[in-house]
Amino acid sequence: MLFEIGCLICVAMLWGFTNPMIKKNSQSITKVKAPNVIKQFLLELKYLATNLQYLIPMAFNQTGSILYIFTLQNVSLTLASPLTNTLTFIFTAIADAYLEKTLPSKKTLLGVALILFGTFLCCYSKGE
Repeated sequence: MLFEIGCLICVAMLWGFTNPMIKKNSQSITKVKAPNVIKQFLLELKYLATNLQYLIPMAFNQTGSILYIFTLQNVSLTLASPLTNTLTFIFTAIADAYLEKTLPSKKTLLGVALILFGTFLCCYSKGE
């Protein structure tokens, strides 16, 4: 069970650390313009498919998704989902603070503490 929880933490890290990078590295897609919807779609697809700064974090993010699917074979969804999603938020807050070179606000830190406490309660109740 410890191995599976470690896998879920790795998934949360992969998702959380890559989410801000994916967002940041895909922002200039709004500059892609075309005369009709189909050409617009194709140009946006080309932009994303040729943007390594977008593709590399996306590949790591999708690796996390694959690891999550494999881990779900051995872990209850009622434990895996809250643990992974709440920790993803924490890792996203850390990565975003690092990328923006700012400290998290007091509200964010309070939210992280409450999330950690709630996650601990979920894990504790599953252990009984």
